[in-house]
Amino acid sequence: MNEKAFGLIYTGESNNQLRDITYSRSIAAVPFGGRYRCIDFILSNLVNTGVTNVGVIAQRNYHSLMDHLGSGKEWDLHRKRDGLFILPPFLTRDNTGLYRGTVDAIRSVMGYVRRSAQRYVILTGSHTIYNCTYDAMLKSHIESGADVTIMYSEEKDWGDAVRYDDLRLTLGEGGRITDLEIDPYRPKTPYRCCDAYIMEKSMLEYLIEDAAVHAYTDFMRDVLVRNVSKLKLNGYRYDGYVARLDSVPSYFKHNMDLFNEAVRADLFNADHPIYTKVKDEAPTRYGADAKVKNSLLADGCIVEGSVENCILFRGVHVGQGTSLKNCIVMQASEIRENCALDYVILDKGVQVRPGRHLAGYEGFPVTIRKGALV
Repeated sequence: MNEKAFGLIYTGESNNQLRDITYSRSIAAVPFGGRYRCIDFILSNLVNTGVTNVGVIAQRNYHSLMDHLGSGKEWDLHRKRDGLFILPPFLTRDNTGLYRGTVDAIRSVMGYVRRSAQRYVILTGSHTIYNCTYDAMLKSHIESGADVTIMYSEEKDWGDAVRYDDLRLTLGEGGRITDLEIDPYRPKTPYRCCDAYIMEKSMLEYLIEDAAVHAYTDFMRDVLVRNVSKLKLNGYRYDGYVARLDSVPSYFKHNMDLFNEAVRADLFNADHPIYTKVKDEAPTRYGADAKVKNSLLADGCIVEGSVENCILFRGVHVGQGTSLKNCIVMQASEIRENCALDYVILDKGVQVRPGRHLAGYEGFPVTIRKGALV
């Protein structure tokens, strides 16, 4: 077990490009892959590394997130010592309860950071999905003597990337980071940060306090980018599959990538299982006229129509004569009889009346807000 490090997950990202998907929930609580939430992957990565002390910084719309995490039992984080700590905003003389950025958020939970007995901290966001352990990254950080080690991946189609928390790394000899760019219009390199950093706890305390006294608010812009020449920043390359949920089209694409066997094998590696909240429901029931092709269906669904290239979450009902193609349908949604949906994302609890036709495009899927009636 890795007792040298603790985890700190920031879930306060606010991305307007995800539109209705994050209208009533944080990015960390966004459903993915039929039964998971984004935070499941980061939490599982930490647990599979052997980390037993994890703090989750909440900021806005975190009711769904807290309900999902509970006591941390599914991740084996319900412990007498350490475990899972949910850190919501709170009001004190020094803390307004409103975070202007990641620096404010981390500074507000500095009491938790100082109480943690581990020497190193694994700091992550929650909108980047991948499956790995941090053992090799932590070993590389210690051996290199770096102040901060940043995980990155190489993007193939990096010219058209969405510019949301797009931190680009320029690498020199020995993996040393010589330059950083955030949200560049024309990126100079294909090396993009995976939103994961390792440093000593004392280094995090120093960087956050130094930024706070200079009225800086953002960890990436005001701490890393400003100090790239002063700090020893090293890169750690990750070559597995990385899904960055930075727009509705990217959310749709990365869900549809799960139909690729190689992507599924990488993201749901049996050696590093992804844990999530367990809900015991009846198996999916198929009607006499049901047709299902190349789709992922969770428990509790009732399918009486046609489903092709779709991801259905728990408890979805597809009525008779209805055709779904290239759709993502979240929990407890109901599509009534004789409907036709193509390239559509239905959020949780959406009701689609009989005979409705909705169609989008691969690069611009139609998104229906949680609980809507169509």
